[in-house]
Amino acid sequence: MKTDLEHIFKLAKSSDRSAQKALYELYSGKMLYIANTYTGNLHDAEDVVSEAFFKAFTKIADCREAKSFQYWLRKIVVNDAINLIRKNKNILYTDSELIPDLSEENFEEEVPNFKVEDILNEMPIGYKLVFNLSVFEDKKHSEIAEILNISEGTSKSQLSKSKIWLKNFFNKEENGKFLKK
Repeated sequence: MKTDLEHIFKLAKSSDRSAQKALYELYSGKMLYIANTYTGNLHDAEDVVSEAFFKAFTKIADCREAKSFQYWLRKIVVNDAINLIRKNKNILYTDSELIPDLSEENFEEEVPNFKVEDILNEMPIGYKLVFNLSVFEDKKHSEIAEILNISEGTSKSQLSKSKIWLKNFFNKEENGKFLKK
């Protein structure tokens, strides 16, 4: 597969549409998952992925090696998702606790495939952005602060609050049914 990927990547760099389609088919599902963990909305995530692939294929010469393409594309997806959120949503970074109503009416009785993104979609957007960048992208607070245009202290505070939010989420009695399945 390594040589196949290298061959496909080389063809994609020379604007071969079938090779670009092959890269899209190879990575679009994973990139959609990543975009959805940030946007919390499948339609927005699809838009982010489409735009990210367009950018990637337009600037594919900037990516030197086939083995780094996935990580380079992931960075584009994450940045585009954050930019979409900035553009369309009022992100709150605050010192007060902003925990949404997690009453039983927000959850179905049977959830056979409860996933991480389902939990993250309930998390306040400011917490979620910092949490995703820290945990899933392995960014330092200084990098998160620069990406989100916030202070390092705010980044640290939001990460701490996201952890408290998760703890409270899992400690809530009505959410226990997700853990027992």
